[in-house]
Amino acid sequence: MEFKPERDEGIDSWKEVTLVYNAALRQVETKMEILNDEFQHVHQYNPIEHIKARIKTPESIVKKLKRNGYESTIDNMVKYVNDIAGIRVICSFTSDIYRIADMISDQKDIRVIAVKDYITYPKSSGYKSYHMIVTVPVYLSDRIVDTKVEIQIRTVAMDFWASLEHKIHYKFEGAAPEHIRNELVECAKLVSDLDARMLSLNEEILTISHANENT
Repeated sequence: MEFKPERDEGIDSWKEVTLVYNAALRQVETKMEILNDEFQHVHQYNPIEHIKARIKTPESIVKKLKRNGYESTIDNMVKYVNDIAGIRVICSFTSDIYRIADMISDQKDIRVIAVKDYITYPKSSGYKSYHMIVTVPVYLSDRIVDTKVEIQIRTVAMDFWASLEHKIHYKFEGAAPEHIRNELVECAKLVSDLDARMLSLNEEILTISHANENT
């Protein structure tokens, strides 16, 4: 898959794209791991269950550019595709989602440029997740490249639902039968109820533990 270079500065080849975006991914992933370790040290609790990182394939990038009416150039890719580098942060409870988002926002060298809160405002399909588009500085030998990374934060249950929904979407090329779409919406409601009940149970356990510590 070839992209047409358009400029003399910045990122001008697919090899450099993979270099810069992989570097950005490693930075964000390392930051998440450090914050998780620190949280364990201070609060004896890990808000992050696990982290997934990926670079979007050239084919996916071209499809996204064409879908939005842009020519397949490096310049357009860097400018208009926000999720070339993607980090998915999986946590236990819905309360962790906003805690992690705040920790990310507080990082001095991370700039948040967009947020989509699909937890408070789910998609009509039932999809829930918290999305952030951020930039991190990638230090090359001759310049600094501010590089975009999409961060998705969701619970284990939300991630399980989203994984199934993603498979169905591609299986039916975005045109799943109505009864399957309706069943997915119902499953999303069950996932939401499960997350709420698990959070409530965890809070009750913490309350009992604190009470026992003080007696």
